[in-house]
Amino acid sequence: MAPTLRPVRLLQHIGRPIFHLLFNFLAAMVSGSAWCRCQIARQKSFVGRLKTNLPITLPKLHISRRFLWVFALGVAVVGGYFWLFYQLPSITSLSNHYPRLTTRILDRRGRLLYKIYRRENRSLIRLSQLPNYVVQATLAAEDKDFWHHPGISPTGIIRALLFDLRHPQNPPIGGSTITQQLVKNVFLGSQKTIRRKIREIVLAFLVENRFNKAEILETYLNTISYGGTSYGIEEASQRYFGHSSAKLTLAEAALLAGLPKAPSRYSPFGAYPELAKKRQRLILGEMLRAGFIQPDEYQKALRQPLHFQSKAIQIKAPHFVFYIKDLLSRRYGSRLVEQGGLQVTTSLDLDLQKKAEAILRQELAKVARLHVGNGAILIVHPKTGEILAMVGSRDYFDFNHGGNVNVTLQLRQPGSAIKPVNYSVALQMGFTPATIISDTPISFPIPGQPNYAPHNYDHRFHGFVSLRTALASSLNVPAVKVLASYGVPRMVTMGQQLGIGSWTDPQRYGLSLTLGGGEVRMVDLATVYATLANLGQRVDLSPLLSVRNARGQTLYEHPLPKMQSVLDPGVAFLLNDILSDDRARSLAFGRHSLLEIPKAKVAVKTGTSNNLRDNWAIGYTANFVVAVWVGNNDGSPMSQIASGITGATPIWHRLTLLMLNRYPQTGWARPDDIVQRRICLTTGTLPCRDCPLVGDEFFLRRHQPLVPCSPQQFQHPSPSPASN
Repeated sequence: MAPTLRPVRLLQHIGRPIFHLLFNFLAAMVSGSAWCRCQIARQKSFVGRLKTNLPITLPKLHISRRFLWVFALGVAVVGGYFWLFYQLPSITSLSNHYPRLTTRILDRRGRLLYKIYRRENRSLIRLSQLPNYVVQATLAAEDKDFWHHPGISPTGIIRALLFDLRHPQNPPIGGSTITQQLVKNVFLGSQKTIRRKIREIVLAFLVENRFNKAEILETYLNTISYGGTSYGIEEASQRYFGHSSAKLTLAEAALLAGLPKAPSRYSPFGAYPELAKKRQRLILGEMLRAGFIQPDEYQKALRQPLHFQSKAIQIKAPHFVFYIKDLLSRRYGSRLVEQGGLQVTTSLDLDLQKKAEAILRQELAKVARLHVGNGAILIVHPKTGEILAMVGSRDYFDFNHGGNVNVTLQLRQPGSAIKPVNYSVALQMGFTPATIISDTPISFPIPGQPNYAPHNYDHRFHGFVSLRTALASSLNVPAVKVLASYGVPRMVTMGQQLGIGSWTDPQRYGLSLTLGGGEVRMVDLATVYATLANLGQRVDLSPLLSVRNARGQTLYEHPLPKMQSVLDPGVAFLLNDILSDDRARSLAFGRHSLLEIPKAKVAVKTGTSNNLRDNWAIGYTANFVVAVWVGNNDGSPMSQIASGITGATPIWHRLTLLMLNRYPQTGWARPDDIVQRRICLTTGTLPCRDCPLVGDEFFLRRHQPLVPCSPQQFQHPSPSPASN
């Protein structure tokens, strides 16, 4: 009897020809070509010869088409299996995922501001040591069906899919279970491919089969990122609250449970700390609906103040750094930012930043008796949009008083600091700096509401004044009358063009918009004034100079500034001239106040909200913009603040002198369409023989006066037609 080969030896002899036979058969099925049919015949002949030469007895092979299809399907299944699961990670190494790369955030001269990295020495804690509500908060935030599903949650996937379909404008939500998140973070990474998702699901099933639910949850809580250098619930608790996670309160547990979803966005130390509180409230509500806590526990947790730990944070320019971190996370994702070893060079000048922080603290100490508790500073280069200094509050680490809130990114009322937007429209529509406006009582009817009767900050009326005086001295009544002459929608449109992103619906605002009735962010207000400094050329703010990955490859390089022409250069020149005119502002501020910078032409505008909650001073040259705000984070009013002279202005004055030493002012070149004419200052027209006061004024060429005054005007002065 002939010897019998082992299966492996047999496959070695006949596997190759059969594979070729299958391949050529499939090719013939597709193409029907004579060549492929010939190849099949050759393979059959080869198999026939093989059978006669083999030292074994083989059964007669009847190769049918059905057999070949089944065989092809088997090959496809085997190939697909290897494509999906080749080198599938071993689930026994769940705790061996240790990132090593550090992201460095630098100032413009390469000095280190902050390091973002994942430490290898993480603090572990047993699930049994944690209060029940720590686990419940995590489940409410990430996976309500954790105790019941086998590794994946079909209901969660469907719920996430339906949400994404119904709310396409919102960021997509995930349907991954805690087990899937653990597998993804430890083994697979976050690349979005079908292969990775299938491998994730398979590994989730394997993990659920190998470990019990408590072990999975414990590993997850000790592995997941809570933002920055905090990995695991214990390290996060130590970082944010300064004590062990075994001592977390319900309110603290709910806040921490909200971080893994988007650590940079929801961090209480981030650019938008109010989002951390909002997500905490959401998670407490989910715990209440799930029956994890009672209504009284829910209310108590909402009222409990959170006291954050500051010792763990070693950082320079913290408000700016977390602003940068948030921008990077939005652009590149949190994973790359926190473990990708990025080299981030920012536009910040650390020396200037330190001096700005010191000046803010010193000046706020002088006005503490006036109930001024906080302040913020933003210094930018108008031609490039680079942020040179950003001080978000008096003390970032004063968490009990909201010091970690970056006021430069918050919505605040701008007061009269918004008036240049109003007058930029007026000057384009025919008003001139010499236009006479009536500063007299007026009342505007509002359907369904009491009449609107604006008044000046000093509660006085000043009769007929020029537009130059009205703007420079920040008179409210003339500003409202000017806005009423052309309508709120045009001012809203101009504000949007100049850089205000918070004005989205003109129907929301009334005539008080010109007095600060529409909230704005300091970063947007600085963009508005930078546009004036650029004579109508808008350059959006850009705090990044370059971003390079761990291999030194450039991910981002600050391009040449992209300027958008959004305002007539002549109009910008007129506004700059008015806002740098110390004589014109003397009606409200007197001569030679802190708003004047000796031997320099610096434009400046102040603003104070009607409720005394916000006080501003924003000034600029062609080379820099300095914006200063003072007030209180809790919205409580200040005392005895007079149009910025005793609030933001002293801070602005010192910073402007500092900036002039670095960037000597050059003034603004007069545009071609600006002309200077001798006029009668009393009427705003060309002078006549009886005019009592004559002087020079700038005009847009198309709006220059052509008619002289007449003696009758001095007996009964009246505003020009443009002011009606």
